[in-house]
Amino acid sequence: MSRAFDWVVTCRLYIRWVLESTTGSQTKTPWTRKAKNNAFRYESESPLTPEQRTAFKDLQYFPENPALKIITTIEEHQTKPVVMMTTSTGSVQEYIKYGQFTFEVNGEAATLQVYQDPARNYFFLPFIDATAPDETYGAGRYLDIEPIGNGQFLIDFNYAYNPYCAYNEHWSCPIPPRENRLKVQIEAGEKKFHEG
Repeated sequence: MSRAFDWVVTCRLYIRWVLESTTGSQTKTPWTRKAKNNAFRYESESPLTPEQRTAFKDLQYFPENPALKIITTIEEHQTKPVVMMTTSTGSVQEYIKYGQFTFEVNGEAATLQVYQDPARNYFFLPFIDATAPDETYGAGRYLDIEPIGNGQFLIDFNYAYNPYCAYNEHWSCPIPPRENRLKVQIEAGEKKFHEG
């Protein structure tokens, strides 16, 4: 049976560390990655099955990429339509299409849509980039973003993470919409999961 997982609590903790890292010289990325490995290995809420946890080593990541840590303004959509995202198990989840932003990767422009959870109002950025499916999960990765004041958002792709369905088929996860499928490579964040 597939289980839906609410990322809100876990990701809010991770994003706090991201935001704090902008005010100091020492990055929190290594700490966060170590903490996530320990949570996957030991915590009861780990997305891994007991068998997977026994064999688990570490999650794999791209080296930290400062060029993909972006502070930008999101262009809000005037009508913010409600969209239904299909999940990996064929169900749907409701999101508000909040706005979009454009950024550059190695001199090439890319645009992504930002979504908002209608119940909790957190911002959600699902995407698939050109590193998939060879280096990253073929059904995409997620990034949770938060406003940092003066109309700006911190978007740090070094914190891009796999949905739980990347680890096994027991989970149900939203699939990034076609408009968030990029031709550029986002060489930052979590890589494809390899067991053992």
